[in-house]
Amino acid sequence: MSTEVLNPPNILSILSEVFGYESFRGPQRNIIEHVTSGHDALVLMPTGGGKSLCYQIPAIARQSAGQGITIVVSPLIALMHDQVGALHEAGVSAAFLNSTLSPEDAQTIEQRLRRGEVTLLYAAPERINTPRFLAQLDALCAKGGAHGHRRCPNSRRHH
Repeated sequence: MSTEVLNPPNILSILSEVFGYESFRGPQRNIIEHVTSGHDALVLMPTGGGKSLCYQIPAIARQSAGQGITIVVSPLIALMHDQVGALHEAGVSAAFLNSTLSPEDAQTIEQRLRRGEVTLLYAAPERINTPRFLAQLDALCAKGGAHGHRRCPNSRRHH
């Protein structure tokens, strides 16, 4: 794992330059340092507590270190739209795959994924278990380009 990802000033610069904040709130810094160090985390915070930064900052750090995209699984389509829109405004390449997309738009996003042009991909739970998505995940993992964890998940599991 790249030391660039583990460097706290990198995390602080992302917080400031991308999101416009000068300091972390509550446990955010500890969570982000834990995740960028390659560890898993289960984070429970109240609405408005800053959970999103706890995966967005590590995703940006990992992408800038050449460690691939981050996949966020969410059943909330409105949240996907809002977060992708806010990330675009901040200059972060993000996309979503859910039932609101036309087949053509979904295919365009899939092509961007294959080219490594997406930092964060939000996907609906029903999408991630489809053979098509699992094949794309396998292809990204083979290239070293997908990170839900330090390693790619075994997409050959039984459902």
